[in-house]
Amino acid sequence: PKETDHLEQGKYGPVFPRTPACYGFTIVARVKPGHADAMRQYGYALAEALEQDPYLLAPLKLHYLRWVLFDDDTRFMYQGIFDTDFDKYTEDAVALFSKAGVSTAFEHLEGFPEDWRTNPEAFVRFVREHHCPSFIEYGEYPYVTADEIKKALRIKSALSEMLDQMQ
Repeated sequence: PKETDHLEQGKYGPVFPRTPACYGFTIVARVKPGHADAMRQYGYALAEALEQDPYLLAPLKLHYLRWVLFDDDTRFMYQGIFDTDFDKYTEDAVALFSKAGVSTAFEHLEGFPEDWRTNPEAFVRFVREHHCPSFIEYGEYPYVTADEIKKALRIKSALSEMLDQMQ
């Protein structure tokens, strides 16, 4: 919503309502000149880290992440869809990256605060300043959490295995 005065206020500002696609945000920001390759390398490193530990990002309760470099690698779009509200996602992300001792790809974006690890408010301010709100969202499985989806898939697998053994 454009007007946020009526929304519940969280630790870092208005708490946007959950949508059928759960919670999330999309930011668009300028990439620091010459940093597009470093941004891609960070993405590859994150993918490799997830191969080593598939649960690395589990505290964030993510459904999807999408990273896009565009306009000749001068701009970056980050889109995240997750199950927690924005305040919890922010605190969990800062804690996760700080604990792991890793940086964030956002460090390659113009205006991203250097003190983001110790100043979550600055991180939030950056995200809110660069947020591009959606005007429509659709969820094929509205309001279903990632944990509920994973549980349903485990049940499906167990039922398939049981039916296979009955044959």
